[in-house]
Amino acid sequence: MKIAVIGTGYVGLVTGTCFAETGNEVICVDIDADKIKLLNDGKVPIYEPQLDLIFERNLKQGRLRFTTDLDGGIAEAQVIFLALPTPPGEDGSADLSYVLGVAKQLGGLIKDYKVVVDKSTVPVGTAEKVAEVIKLNGCKEFDVVSNPEFLKEGFAVSDFMKPERVVIGTTSEKAKRIMNDLYRPFVRQGNPIYFMDERSAELTKYAANSFLATKISFMNEIANLCEKTGADVDAVRIGIGSDSRIGKRFLFPGIGYGGSCFPKDVKALANIGRESGYTLDILDAVMRVNEHQKSIIPEKIKDYYSNKLDGLVFGIWGLAFKPDTDDMREAPSISIINALIDQGASIRAFDPAAMGNAKQFFGDKITYTKNQYEAVEQVDALIINTEWSVFRTPDFSKLKTLMKSKVIFDGRNLFDLNRIKEHGFYYNSIGRETISQN
Repeated sequence: MKIAVIGTGYVGLVTGTCFAETGNEVICVDIDADKIKLLNDGKVPIYEPQLDLIFERNLKQGRLRFTTDLDGGIAEAQVIFLALPTPPGEDGSADLSYVLGVAKQLGGLIKDYKVVVDKSTVPVGTAEKVAEVIKLNGCKEFDVVSNPEFLKEGFAVSDFMKPERVVIGTTSEKAKRIMNDLYRPFVRQGNPIYFMDERSAELTKYAANSFLATKISFMNEIANLCEKTGADVDAVRIGIGSDSRIGKRFLFPGIGYGGSCFPKDVKALANIGRESGYTLDILDAVMRVNEHQKSIIPEKIKDYYSNKLDGLVFGIWGLAFKPDTDDMREAPSISIINALIDQGASIRAFDPAAMGNAKQFFGDKITYTKNQYEAVEQVDALIINTEWSVFRTPDFSKLKTLMKSKVIFDGRNLFDLNRIKEHGFYYNSIGRETISQN
């Protein structure tokens, strides 16, 4: 099948590359000429495990191409995916200007029947708006489909190639047949393709991400309660996670969720509720809890140092909002680092992938190091923000030699408490016993 993907951001690039991997001819379109040149030169501008391998293979074999020419890019395509930004406004509403702007252009360019697919996360009713804009600009031979993505950063390629489910919103039988043929190679093991109306598909994406964000915020609340009551959140997590109705995933406490999806989608769904005359009280609480959770580590640090942080140096392990990505959007590290800098502290930081993107947020206000051990040289304390695998089994003897003080604030509960006791560190984590230094 011949496919066009408009937008070469995270979703667009993964979508186009993975469709090419199953034998489709894919043209990705973007207005950014520098990015298109970079992609045509074989360079992937984002960090995502496995993506570079299949990107290189499909580029070399001619199934994957990139262009700034929208007309030429869609001319032969049977299916056109819109993978465009929908940034949040101040009220949380999704900005559809990019999506509707491209829809207007498509209305004047489409010459034969095509399926136009909203791949971006968009509010309920967007498919209808896109269809209306395309029609107003002269086109009649098309269908608009909602096909939300469910890609986890760090696992996006495997999520796309072996999806747990595919959600497709369309009331057109013709579009349904085409989309079914397109996705059939990805569900050969029997995972379902769910067909539903466009509005239900649009809401499904927001509901799924908001529910997962709710699990995270709930577990963070329980972790904070554990610290007040002397309970251990690890034991509580295991106890409730063994209930199949609850499940084990998204129950790990920490310093709040971030990234490009959860914060934006929770705000957008809450706004959809307000616009529909219904207040989603649970989501309002989820957002409040998440914002407060980002302040937990600075509060612990201020308490430990009696609010005297001026002149102290902190080592930071992890800047990205989660491991296996370079994404800094809404990363808890931003709030934590800025809070410490505002109190006069200095920062030495390391992240395996996100240092380049971090510079857009911090500039030269912090020191960036070559590895995790250089980040802790002569620091007063170590702070762990991201649970990268490389941080899980450090050389504690080396840490004791490099650090000025044996103090760790762990926002991701990476270390076993008994092991920490053996090495004599002060160790303050989330929802667990605080270990005193010896």
